[in-house]
Amino acid sequence: MLLTALSALANTPVTAADIERQYRGGEPRVALQRLEQALAQRPGDAPLRFLQAVLAAETGQTAQAAKLLERMTEEFPDLPEPYNNLAVLQAAGGQYDRARSLLETALRLDPGYRTAHENLGDVFVRLAQRAYEAASGPRSEPALQSKLRLARELAALR
Repeated sequence: MLLTALSALANTPVTAADIERQYRGGEPRVALQRLEQALAQRPGDAPLRFLQAVLAAETGQTAQAAKLLERMTEEFPDLPEPYNNLAVLQAAGGQYDRARSLLETALRLDPGYRTAHENLGDVFVRLAQRAYEAASGPRSEPALQSKLRLARELAALR
């Protein structure tokens, strides 16, 4: 009986949550190996692929993360999370218009996605800052200078 239970556990596929728990629990190297093995067995597993992209972004491999997320938006167009995370990478690179478009897509897919709403607000602040800076000059109106200062303060909160 015990052997049957152990055999069933051995055949249970590892999940993205299992790997993430191990990664964040202090075993990143082992977790990344498990992730690669799981992806080799289940290349179409969206949660595993998303975790791969998130971990790539967290380890500074932003170009790789962006490629992985871009591919996910093509292969899993109904998932809002890849759009949101790709938007964050785009915004970090100063591509605010692209980030806005990606976040709007994420919100069309899931109108209640709070993180995407917050990220869109951050992108709008950056877009506002850019517009106020373009409108500013050496003799700008005090109201414009106040708006620009406020936009900069809000952008700094992120």
